This record gives sequence, C-alpha cells and structure tokens, in this order.
Amino acid sequence: MKLFRYGDLDQEKTGVIIGGKYLDVSGFGEDYTENFFATDGISRLKKYIKDNKASLKEITAGSRLGAIIKRPSKIICIGLNYADHAKEAGSPIPAEPIVFFKASSALCGPNDDLIIPKHSEKTDWEVELAVVIGKKASYVAEKDADDYIAGYVLHNDYSERSFQLERGGQWVKGKSCDTFAPLGPFLATKEEIADVHNLNLWLKVNGKMMQDSSTSQLIFKVPFLVHYLSQFMTLYPGDVISTGTPHGVGLGFNPPIYLKAGDEVELGIEGLGSSKQKVVAYK
Repeated sequence: MKLFRYGDLDQEKTGVIIGGKYLDVSGFGEDYTENFFATDGISRLKKYIKDNKASLKEITAGSRLGAIIKRPSKIICIGLNYADHAKEAGSPIPAEPIVFFKASSALCGPNDDLIIPKHSEKTDWEVELAVVIGKKASYVAEKDADDYIAGYVLHNDYSERSFQLERGGQWVKGKSCDTFAPLGPFLATKEEIADVHNLNLWLKVNGKMMQDSSTSQLIFKVPFLVHYLSQFMTLYPGDVISTGTPHGVGLGFNPPIYLKAGDEVELGIEGLGSSKQKVVAYK
C-alpha cells in the first residue's frame, strides 16, 4: 500500500494510491501519526479501503502533497553511509554509524519550496532513502528488525554546510532549518519494495544529474541501523530514519557548488516516486 497526505499546510488529509489513482481516505478518521502506526493503523486502513473502495474519491490533480507523516517524535539521520560520499567529504569510512538528528520542524511536503535560510551561503542537497518505524522498538535484534518497519519514503536531507561544519557543535544546526526535510511523495509499505538494498536513487539540479547511485552501496544496511539505533534510544512508531546519501553533493565538488534562489532540485528513488523543490530566498 502507498500512503500520502494532501492539502494545505497543517490541514492535510490522508490518501492512498491504488492503481495509480490518488484516493482520499480522510473518512477513515485518522491522520498518519505515531498513534496510527502504534495501533496497527496500516491493517485497519486496509480493511477500511476494502469495505469502502467503491466510494473513495479521487483527489484533484495538482493538489499539494504534504509530508507523509504528521509530527514524528524523531528524524534520525545517518552520516557518511556510502563509501564514495565519505571519500568526497574527505572522511574515513565509519566504523560505526554516525548519528545525528533533524528537527521535526524541518518537515515539509515533497514539492514545497526549499527556503534558503537567513545568512546562508552553503545550502546543499542529499537524496536519501528513509525508513519509517511501525511499532515501538527497543533493543531490537538485527534479525528481527524488519518486524519494526512500516515502510520506506524518499527524503532530501538538505544541509547548510557552514551551519553544520563551521559554527561549532553538532551537525543538527545545519540540518534543521525550515523546509530542510521534504518527505514523500508517498510512503510505500514494506511489502511494496522487493529489495530495499537494490534501489536506484538520483538527484538533479537544474536538470543536471548530480547524484546517481544505488542503495546496494549502503555501508550499514537497514536492519542493522534499526538494531543499532534501538540500543541507544527507543524508536517510536512513525519515527523516521534517513539512511545517508551517496556521492555527488555540492560540498564534494572542487570548488563546491551550492544552491541559490531560482534553482530547481528534482530527486527520486526507484519504487518510491520523485519530488521537486524550487529554491527561494528567505524573506
């Protein structure tokens, strides 16, 4: 099943994609929240769809898509999780996952504008596979990790490199600006993806291919990441784990290339759709 949210900001309704059609399921009466996932919402929604399929209405073409999850408790990110990206960043391959956070206030719709932050000169792009947790997870064995996954989603882990690397402290300052976490266009439940470790992922800036790789190149695979993170914190339903980006980020060029107002970023992952963000200046 493929889940999406649509409508005006902070007034989103829920939907599902069936046979390529975007259908409204707001009559189900629940948003895609921590509680939805914690109470086996996917199975309950499937039953609702089965009982009401004939009456589900197709949404208007061109409707705004919202972030696929409403207010997850955490957005956890993994740094330098592709060997070629670690190389371009001038860093050694990590012995253990590098973990940082993005503020949930960075979430936005997949096609919403990217707002260059105030005083920013080094805003960068990062296409990433994100994992959505389906049930409360603590001290999970790697072999059981799949049981705790609800599905997968496309994420652009935007980064302000001077905030991240030149201002002291942790990376979170360069990762959490408003609009820095476009998530979607939809969440694909795990049975939709045959092999999550064999998906093409790509990103273009102004039509030029900048990133083109495969999740087969992940250093730390999805089950290990769920296991690993659950040793340090409880993962709650709806939490997002962004698994890292491949080579081709702006920081890796000589000289570096950063985004400016008027640019357009397009990205996608095989089986998880694509998104597009227009870059605008902070006002």
